[in-house]
Amino acid sequence: MADSPHLSTRQYARIVHRWVSTAGLDSSIYGTHSLRRTKATLIYKKTKNLRAVQILLGHTKLESTVRYLGIEVDDALEISEQIEI
Repeated sequence: MADSPHLSTRQYARIVHRWVSTAGLDSSIYGTHSLRRTKATLIYKKTKNLRAVQILLGHTKLESTVRYLGIEVDDALEISEQIEI
């Protein structure tokens, strides 16, 4: 819809592609998904709050968030035990 105030997934991807190209970076390496993953990873590294990252990403299982972030299972279990749900 042309009148929609929201961006489509494709429009967003085109905008990110232009940003990356303008910055002189390889657009085959950087995209919408890498931005999402980077943001989640930075939040996790700063807060160590795995549950908050899980909620932000919309994951139903904590294990999915652990895999998505690529963190060590032992570290994730230790952190998750410290978080009350």
